[in-house]
Amino acid sequence: MTGLDRLSLNQITTKRWSLPEAVRGCVDAGIPAIGLWRDKVAETGLARSAKLCRDAGLAVSTLCRGGFLTPVEPTARRAALADNLRAVEEAAELGTDTLVMVVGGLPDGSRDLPGARQRVADMIAELAPHAGDLGVRLAIEPLHPMFCADRAVVSTLAQALDLAAPHPATQVGVVVDSYHVWWDPDLPAQIARAGRTGRLASYQVCDWTLPLPTDALLGRGHVGDGHIDFRTLTDLVTVAGYTGWIEVEIFNERIWDTPGEQTLRTLTERHLAHVAAP
Repeated sequence: MTGLDRLSLNQITTKRWSLPEAVRGCVDAGIPAIGLWRDKVAETGLARSAKLCRDAGLAVSTLCRGGFLTPVEPTARRAALADNLRAVEEAAELGTDTLVMVVGGLPDGSRDLPGARQRVADMIAELAPHAGDLGVRLAIEPLHPMFCADRAVVSTLAQALDLAAPHPATQVGVVVDSYHVWWDPDLPAQIARAGRTGRLASYQVCDWTLPLPTDALLGRGHVGDGHIDFRTLTDLVTVAGYTGWIEVEIFNERIWDTPGEQTLRTLTERHLAHVAAP
């Protein structure tokens, strides 16, 4: 055991790297898994991406992302459904059992939040059986409430678990992303609930740093640079029974502009200092 045994690099953290570069970086840094992004997979090719990871001995922790399930107009809704069915099939081909779902915000001009949430539930119900047939779990990711209008009408782990509840746990689970849920006073109870119901599909980490940039999406920092208590959060998911990959996912222009090798050195050091079991 090296302390890195459950560490995964989410590919967005080294956004400037191609998929082959990210695979090589993980191997060189001793990181045993990678979370892939669909755009990078498309650049490289699905079959080649799967082979690169297999040949390097890397597990694929997740595929990011499916979702954006809230269109009202029938043509747009059919397109969203078709794209998500493809995403499920891509995840299966890549060898991951977890498709991260960012469910989508309000359609342009809409203020109907309950309606958008119902459309998410309806689309999950259509996708879940197909995902289950292919051995892929839809992992619903709640996003911080500041992203409710444009990215995710699901803002809390409780909401995500409510959406997952009608479906088998093998088909629909949830993501615990530190950046999005650390603030929630109900988080300990909801992580415990996710554990009891077998819904913990992914644990993603990065820190909440201040000041927030103009584009708040890019306000994530390296673990240890901000305000999140990772020991407590990791203990919560561990006690709840989570034994899967711990995926570092950072959106930050400064970090993206840093040489990838340096980013991975920092990432592994911070993982050992703040997240991995002492």
